[in-house]
Amino acid sequence: MKILVTGCAGMIGSYLTSHLLHLFSKKDGNIIIGIDNLSRGKISNLQEACVNKFSELVFINDDLSSFNDSWAKYFKNLDIVIHLADIVAGIGYVFSNESYVFRTNLLINSNVSRAIYQYKPKRYIYVGTACSFPRNLQLSTTSTPLLEDDQFPASPESGYGWSKLMGEIEAGYLAKEGITDSVILSLHNVYGKYCDYTKETSQVIPSLCLKAIESINKDNILEVWGDGSQGRAFVHAKDVVNAIILSFNKGENKGVIQIGPNKCTTINDLSKIIIDKMDSIIEIKHNLSKPIGDIGRCANYSKAKELLGWEPSIFLEEGISDIVDWLKVKKSQN
Repeated sequence: MKILVTGCAGMIGSYLTSHLLHLFSKKDGNIIIGIDNLSRGKISNLQEACVNKFSELVFINDDLSSFNDSWAKYFKNLDIVIHLADIVAGIGYVFSNESYVFRTNLLINSNVSRAIYQYKPKRYIYVGTACSFPRNLQLSTTSTPLLEDDQFPASPESGYGWSKLMGEIEAGYLAKEGITDSVILSLHNVYGKYCDYTKETSQVIPSLCLKAIESINKDNILEVWGDGSQGRAFVHAKDVVNAIILSFNKGENKGVIQIGPNKCTTINDLSKIIIDKMDSIIEIKHNLSKPIGDIGRCANYSKAKELLGWEPSIFLEEGISDIVDWLKVKKSQN
């Protein structure tokens, strides 16, 4: 197998690349290629995830928002392309930088599509987002779980959601024209220990976990944006990796396939789970001046179950424990 992963040093990319290197050994003639510009991803996370297999990775440090042969040439003779790379961040950053996020993601997606059009890999797995679903279907934490057919007529809330939707459409055209077989996965809120913990750009789970740990023996207050009643369907990166691996020989040319649980967890409930993992009493304080994004969404993952044989396996409490324990170790080492 010859497989290329864009965004290989990001959260999902670190878990996925490690899994691929252990599944497809170099000594058996397999080649795993990873491309990342390290704008958010960290080589240290990738090395930690891959352990003793990191040296087998063909790593390319390059920027996909600019098309050039320095990275495009690696698309030659590929079995599978898995496209994870994009500009993504927490809602504070996304809503404050919509034009940049939209424009850059369009460039990244179009450049990857251009390389695929040129070199014609056998399979293209495009990783999209549930943020591309219409905002009017995400107005309550008790809303009916989203179906793939709900995506149109399109009306995502953010430039990020629109940019990822354009990537889905482009992947569909590549399949329609016979350039490659396309699998389009629409992810709900993914989390895992290799998240971005930068305060300005981190998403809700890493942000809350880090703030909770840092509050201990200080003010013991965990700030939650909004009133905390907004919710999301949280899916662990390992479950996402499982969906991607299942997509290697299933789900092609079947339109969008959602990957996420059918349960919507409020941010208040999420915060309580995080606090329960701390060795200290922490109080929740709401900041009503901050943006909250969509009110609530979750997935009807019946299509993923039917086509891929996929369903979530990692409970939120288990995943949060893993992140908190990892962060505590990292903090003790600093």
